[in-house]
Amino acid sequence: MEAMRNSWTDDRLDDFARNVDRRFDEVDRCFTEVNQRFDRLEDRMEAGFDKVDRRFAAIEGRFEELHLMVHRTMVRVGLAMIGTLGLGFAGIIVTQLTH
Repeated sequence: MEAMRNSWTDDRLDDFARNVDRRFDEVDRCFTEVNQRFDRLEDRMEAGFDKVDRRFAAIEGRFEELHLMVHRTMVRVGLAMIGTLGLGFAGIIVTQLTH
């Protein structure tokens, strides 16, 4: 072990430090590239989700329109049935009174 420690001269330590620094610079560059890719992917995903949100909003609007149309139709049919029943009873009453 003592022989290995003696063989680490200042020049070798400087070379080692430079090599470590160079490797960390490469790692930093790679992480920068990965972060940029994630940023681009995040932008694309946000744009896609915005598009989906707009489509859902449009569909929701259509369902609201359909709901209102069905509601109005049910009210009209109900009123027509009440009117028909009223006229039917009135007709029965009139026919019974005239006989």
